[in-house]
Order: sequence, then structure tokens, then C-alpha cells
Amino acid sequence: MSEKEEDQELEVGSEDEAAGKGTWKHAAFHVATTIATPAAYAPLPFALASLGWPLGVSSLVTATLATWYSSLLIASLWRWNGKKHVTYRLLADSIFGFWGYWSIAFFQQVASIGNNIAIQIAAGSSLKAVYKHYHKHGTLTLQHFIIFFGAFELFLSQLPDIHSLRWVNGLCTLSTIGFACTTIGVTIYNGKMTDRESISYSLQGSSSAKRFAAFNALGAIAFSFGDAMLPEIQNTVREPSVKNMYKGVSAAYSVIVLTYWQLAFTGYWAFGSQVQPYIVASLTVPKWTIIMANIFAVIQISGCYQADLCIF
Repeated sequence: MSEKEEDQELEVGSEDEAAGKGTWKHAAFHVATTIATPAAYAPLPFALASLGWPLGVSSLVTATLATWYSSLLIASLWRWNGKKHVTYRLLADSIFGFWGYWSIAFFQQVASIGNNIAIQIAAGSSLKAVYKHYHKHGTLTLQHFIIFFGAFELFLSQLPDIHSLRWVNGLCTLSTIGFACTTIGVTIYNGKMTDRESISYSLQGSSSAKRFAAFNALGAIAFSFGDAMLPEIQNTVREPSVKNMYKGVSAAYSVIVLTYWQLAFTGYWAFGSQVQPYIVASLTVPKWTIIMANIFAVIQISGCYQADLCIF
């Protein structure tokens, strides 16, 4: 049986099943968990440093509004052409036909694989940072912690579907807020301890280096909003699913604004052009809060990874 036929059987099965049981709050947990992962928004201060204040702020605000609006549009297509479409691939097939289906299937798989590799590295790095805090001369490497994280995700993947992750993703959403609040607080603390006259906000490098850094920064901003499985999430939401999804997406984006914007702006303010690609690496004191931020990051990424697996 082909992949497309399997997807169509899934859609037919979903029509026969009872309506989803999830509330708009559960949808908000899922959307916030899949988008607002520390691996996505911790590089945002570095992206702003590559663009400068005017272009950096306008790019981040534009990306937020554009992806929020496009998410609402996708939610409104839930009953497009008289049928539910529980995956992006089936929705694209209904609107654009054969090439729409396979184009979305290809790009979705590439994006998901790349995203999952990135968040595994981020989770492994956070676990290693905690380990090194307590065992400065320990011999375990980043590869070991990536394997440990993968083993835990294999265990967590035994949950049957995305709806069964609702409490996990609720915890992950709290961890998103916890990571952001901790990191923002420590960033401001570190920023105030720094000689402000030594902080530069000018773009670094030659003209070609600045252009390359700008495109890289725009890519980082685009990456930070990617990979929310909206049709799959909407399939778990009770009726009226469109209205509940609107509320869930908007609530999730409220979390995103409070985390993305605040961390991006405070991180760039605190360290200027010298901010590190992963904001936690720029922080120095107090150590215990940095450890807390890394623990929040691992918890959040655990749920994000599981949600991403639901598209395969």
C-alpha cells in the first residue's frame, strides 16, 4: 500500500471515529510545544545581532504575525471540500492535487528530520551542561547524552497518539515559560553586571560576511516558527473544532510572543554583537539558574520531539 493510500485510509478512519476530545487548551499545549522549543528561540538574540535593531525587530514581529495568521487560515480549512483533512499532505492533495501531495510530503519530511536532529543536539547539550556542572572532569561526551535522550524518547514514543501527549505537552508548555523566564532573568542580571559602554550593537565583519550572517539570521527566525502539525492537532480537538483551534493557536502565540520577543530583545540588549548563537552559552552567573534553564530545555524538547514524530 502506498503512503498516499495509507493517509487516505487514516482520513476515512478519522471520519468514522467520534469527534476529538481535546479542548482548546490542549490544542494550545500542542501548538506551543511544537513551535516554542528552546532549540528554536534560544538563537534569536544572535539572529538580531546579525540584523541589527531595526531589521531584526521588524523581521521577528513580521514572522510572528505572518505565521499566526497562516495558522488560523489552515485551521479554517479543516472541512475544506466537505471532508476533514488530518494531515498537511491530504489537505494539499485536496487543494492542489497530485503534485501538492508529494511536494508537501517531501518538504515536510526534510524539515522534520532536520528539526529533530537539531533538537536532539540541543537536548544533549543541555544534559551535558548539567552533567559538567556536577562532574567537571567527567568523561561522558555529547554523543552519550544524545543517546540517553534518544532512549528516553523511545520509551515515551509508546504513547498511542498526540492526544495522549496532552499532559506531557502541558508540562512542556510550562517548561517553555520556565526556560524563558529563567533565561530572561539571568540575561538581564548578566547584562546589568556588564560595563554597558563596552557593548556594541554594530554589525560585525566584511560586507559579504554581513550579508551571509543576515541570510543566516532570517533562516533562524523562519526555523523558530516551523513544524507545527496543525491538521494533526486539530484532529484531536472537540467540536466546534475551528473555533477551538482559533483559540488554541492564539493562546499558543501569546506564549510565543512572551517568550520569543522578550528573550530576543533582552539577549541582544545584554550582550550586543558578542551574544553567542545559543543564548545560554553567553550566561555566566549565577550557575544554579543556568542549570535550571538547561533542565527546563530538556523537559520541553522531550515533548516537542514526540509531537514531531506524529507526522511520520
